[in-house]
Amino acid sequence: MTIDPRPVIVAAARTPIGTAGGALRNLTVEQLGAPVVAAVAGAFPDITVDGVLMGNCMGPGGNVARVVALAGGLPEVVSAVTVDQQCSSGLEAVALGADRVMSRGNGVIVGGVESASTAPVRHWRESDGTEGQAYDRAPFTPTDRPDPEMGEAADDVATMKGITRERQDAYAARSHERAVSSQQSGIFADEIVDVAGVRVDERPRDGMTLERLARFPAAFREGGTVTAANSCGVNDAAAALLMVPGIEQAAKSAPGLRLVGWASSGVDPATPGLGIVPAATRALAQAGLTWADMDVIEFNEAFAAQMLACADELGIDDERICSQGGAIGLGHPWGASGAVLMVRLFAQLVTQGRGQRGIAAIAGGGGQGVAVVVERCR
Repeated sequence: MTIDPRPVIVAAARTPIGTAGGALRNLTVEQLGAPVVAAVAGAFPDITVDGVLMGNCMGPGGNVARVVALAGGLPEVVSAVTVDQQCSSGLEAVALGADRVMSRGNGVIVGGVESASTAPVRHWRESDGTEGQAYDRAPFTPTDRPDPEMGEAADDVATMKGITRERQDAYAARSHERAVSSQQSGIFADEIVDVAGVRVDERPRDGMTLERLARFPAAFREGGTVTAANSCGVNDAAAALLMVPGIEQAAKSAPGLRLVGWASSGVDPATPGLGIVPAATRALAQAGLTWADMDVIEFNEAFAAQMLACADELGIDDERICSQGGAIGLGHPWGASGAVLMVRLFAQLVTQGRGQRGIAAIAGGGGQGVAVVVERCR
């Protein structure tokens, strides 16, 4: 029997997604990341982990992945790399991990972690060496290229693609409702690791109806259509996945998700939210599949405007996206979000048996996108 050599995810876990300044506000990236790394490593303790790749955006630096790996109880011999591709960091860590499994033939732990609550305050240094102006993010492009704030870019995309406020609010209301419904039904319970006594996502709120969403003012520019309610939150969370060569998964007869296509791509930095489009298109082409083959679609819902524009560009029904709730309803923990998408795919396809194939895709600042296509296997 011929064994498919492509990488397979055999374990997946995430923390609850906390609101910045909320239930997880006192936990560092180490304290968020260690429990999920320990959880996936402990699911198959006889699998040798060769490395850890973790996405992270906001610090504190010093190779977050190495700190998390050691705090998670992995042996000192296991190397670690921190991936910074802004919001797409966690999913890029998955893609890089797949490349590593294919080239080295060993298991890896991949994922992402972000603590917006404890991220350090950074300052530009003045010419005289003194501490200068504080900043929230580094530049995503050279000084001669557009580098819009993400919310402003979403407003631009809405205008450019003709995405109305009413359509955005309708999409957002659905995301909120799906997140609340999934939480109340216990769908998320099996994928969440208890952290500091917290076991549930903090952002989902009942009653985010169309009527309520319509009352929110524009958040990023006067006369804009993007609001706090049809956008994601600022959040704290971590997620991790154990990925092994197909031959090792087959030897254990463990159910899992085989990676059949993965791709990264760039777009115009002025419209960073559209990075999902070329990345998803390339990943599907690599897998030799189409949108009709996808049973589960997990896109990172940074903004309803962005999601609708991407759905229109890709020719898919936006109702297919994040059927159990996405980042608008659950939250967007930046460097962890791409890994959260993969945990959600694992939960739906492997744990819940909701289909055979799925795709995760996310856009990042500076005009980038990452996508991963998977299929359930045993």
